[in-house]
Amino acid sequence: MSYKAEISRDNPSCFLFLVDQSKSMQDEISIGEETQPVAKGVADSINRWLQELSIKCAKSEGVRDYYHVGVIGYGADVGPSFVGPIAGRELIPISEIADNPARLDERTKMVPDGAGGLVEQSIRSPVWFDPIASGGTPMCRAAGEAKRVLESWIAEHPDSFPPIVIHITDGEATDGNPTDQLNALTSLSTSDGNAMLFNIHLSANPKATPVSFSDSPDDLPDSYSKMLFETASPLTPSMRALAKEHGFDTSEDSRCFVLNADLVLLVQAIDIGTRPSNVQMEGLVGEAEAVDEEPEELDAAAEDEGADDKKQEELDTAGEDEAADGEKPEELDTAAEDKAADGEKPEELDTAAEDTADDEEQAEPAWSGDGQNVR
Repeated sequence: MSYKAEISRDNPSCFLFLVDQSKSMQDEISIGEETQPVAKGVADSINRWLQELSIKCAKSEGVRDYYHVGVIGYGADVGPSFVGPIAGRELIPISEIADNPARLDERTKMVPDGAGGLVEQSIRSPVWFDPIASGGTPMCRAAGEAKRVLESWIAEHPDSFPPIVIHITDGEATDGNPTDQLNALTSLSTSDGNAMLFNIHLSANPKATPVSFSDSPDDLPDSYSKMLFETASPLTPSMRALAKEHGFDTSEDSRCFVLNADLVLLVQAIDIGTRPSNVQMEGLVGEAEAVDEEPEELDAAAEDEGADDKKQEELDTAGEDEAADGEKPEELDTAAEDKAADGEKPEELDTAAEDTADDEEQAEPAWSGDGQNVR
């Protein structure tokens, strides 16, 4: 186990989402006091994550390609699932994703009114991935397709931080036992370590008992859940630290695996699975003005150098809904400080080196902003 390679524009890493789009994904799942189809909750989570990653990779000259990202859906069909200008493509640099949303959907979120209450604010959110729920669950075929995509990417980036696969499903495979195909994903490697697989099983049953980051298959309810556990990668030390920040107990044997997740746990699991640490982002350390402190690591899970009374900001400044009671599951960069009061922008992806230059402009994507000032 290594996972220490520097992530840079010359040596990017990648995230590949493997998403169940079978008919059962149309089942309703609870979110607060409302319900929505599982497929919609998954699509919303991925779109918000893409939005946040785009903003976090933005610098003065534009969005930097620290990551390549892909989404493979499997249901009635298997293949790349982006929509709009990037439809049909597999692993795409994050700058191209940021520049090419399929559309901007309008919705509302609750924001403070300055007098202790909340008011609705209209926002426009970029969409790259649509909810689909049709057909069976060809998990074996999908994992084989993911392997093909990653093999090609690794051949071009042999020394990169290893790819991370986020597999989201709500049911069992309908085309055989996917054990070999899922294991084949984690057998792929760069010089920095093996590719990682995060298995996230969703459940629309409110009575289902969630299992988070188990360290043993012994207490799992059936052979299917045990298969998902066994094929998932072990949590890295930094992932365990981040899981602890989210309130989960883990051990050295804990796996990248959750069972019977709701949408809150889905967001937390994606956060834990996509925030690698022990990595310093190229370029950002040197561009920040010296502030007599050592650069922090990319793992913002352990960082909060602001005053203790500062809240953590959700990086989805462009489209994240806030709950009426002011609470919301932490989004991917839970360590970003809430700077809304003084109008500052979200921190860059490299929380390892805060950009303290007051006069530096951040060239955010055209759709970014607070919702009312969409450019």
